[in-house]
Amino acid sequence: MRGSPSTQGEPSTSATVDDSYSADRVDDSQLFLSLPALNQAASYLAQTASFLTQCLPVPGYVGLSEEGQELVTLPPASAAGRLSVQTSSAESAGTNSSHSQAQAESVSGGSPSQVNTGQMVPSHVFQNGASLFQGLVERARKTVRGSADDIGWLQQDQSLPTTEDGTARFLEILDSVRKNEHKLPDSVVYLLVPGLFSNHGPLYFVKTKAYFSKMGLVCHIAKIHSESSVSKNAREIKEYIEEIYWGSRKRVLLLGHSKGGVDSAAALSLYWPQLKDKVAGLVLAQSPYAGSPVASDILREGQLGDYVRLRKIMEILVSKVLKGDLQALEDLTYERRKEFLQQHPLPPEVPVVSFHTEASITPSVLTALSHVAHLELPIAADGNSTRIPVVMPLSAAMAACSQLLVVRYGEKSDGLVTRKDAEVPGSVVVRPERKLDHAWMVYSSLKEEPGDQADTSQACEALLTLLVEVAQKRRHDLAMKDE
Repeated sequence: MRGSPSTQGEPSTSATVDDSYSADRVDDSQLFLSLPALNQAASYLAQTASFLTQCLPVPGYVGLSEEGQELVTLPPASAAGRLSVQTSSAESAGTNSSHSQAQAESVSGGSPSQVNTGQMVPSHVFQNGASLFQGLVERARKTVRGSADDIGWLQQDQSLPTTEDGTARFLEILDSVRKNEHKLPDSVVYLLVPGLFSNHGPLYFVKTKAYFSKMGLVCHIAKIHSESSVSKNAREIKEYIEEIYWGSRKRVLLLGHSKGGVDSAAALSLYWPQLKDKVAGLVLAQSPYAGSPVASDILREGQLGDYVRLRKIMEILVSKVLKGDLQALEDLTYERRKEFLQQHPLPPEVPVVSFHTEASITPSVLTALSHVAHLELPIAADGNSTRIPVVMPLSAAMAACSQLLVVRYGEKSDGLVTRKDAEVPGSVVVRPERKLDHAWMVYSSLKEEPGDQADTSQACEALLTLLVEVAQKRRHDLAMKDE
């Protein structure tokens, strides 16, 4: 019986892992201060990652060295383990012994007594294992952090012009509007640009257009395919503006809501040389100009949407059901917005007003219903048709999303757009304290507005009036500068 070696083979090299990897992740564990369980889990995952990578086992792996490949010697299997694989046949045992001896001699170039009983494992196995665990930790970190590093990125860019607070002036104008003091000029045409899924909401901006028409103002709603990409809609808006201008010889004031504001801004960024004499200004109402955490968390790789197949669900909904393009939603992610704004910044000479709000998360919103459409029944015996309102609990949905963004990121939002991401650099910003969700601007509630509160149409009028004042002030400043 052959004796076992007196010493086990020592590894010729060892897999090393940078212990600073977990130290760099300490701050990540503080992301969910309001959720101790998640905070503790993230901290534990970061602290144990290095240990796991160093102790990664590779059981049962026996291999010969490849040319120029570094080897790691693992400890030999236990005696019990060797006995478990032996056969009861003496002949089989003898054959296996001869085969093992010949193999050992061919590897070591010497006698069987010189053979190290340890298993020879290429060192890249350890390195690949370390990379695997580090990749898993990085993916987990990315999922936990979500859009925390992206929210407000545009405000942090010190090279961009600062904003001006126009809230106080907006409230003064709104108070005058409610007293029937209207100052919007009829020397321009007003173009309302709806947001995502507006094609499936027939009452989107309808009330506001009727309100403007009663004041004798020319107002249009841009009939664009809202589920199309930003670049496609920008081209359509550009064509709308040119058609209005050449038909009326009047400049256009734009008010875009949600993605409609992003589409409108893109039209001015991409086609400003053709539009600079035809556009008087732009209002972005609740628009994700810098991006949306909701769109990013649903669509980006490594985010929560990957784990519940939300991306696939949204692709089916947008492409198959709504006959749109998923890129319409992808264009609102932070990556796409950063890429677009770096290549196509908004021209600084465009007068811009930014408007953003915060959704209410009180229990009362759970019972609020938004009037999004209506059904017309056949004409009755009295000759009048009957309209049945189609309602949806949009306020409840916005409140739920807003609460989620507060819990996960600690950020205030209207349910879909954070307040930080709705501000355009260099614009006059309106930040009302009144709680208004993302759908309030375009869909009226079945409940009448309180007597002391303005409705959506009055808010749009006040925003456009403020924009007119901003444009006039800018022209005056330019004139003084030229003199």
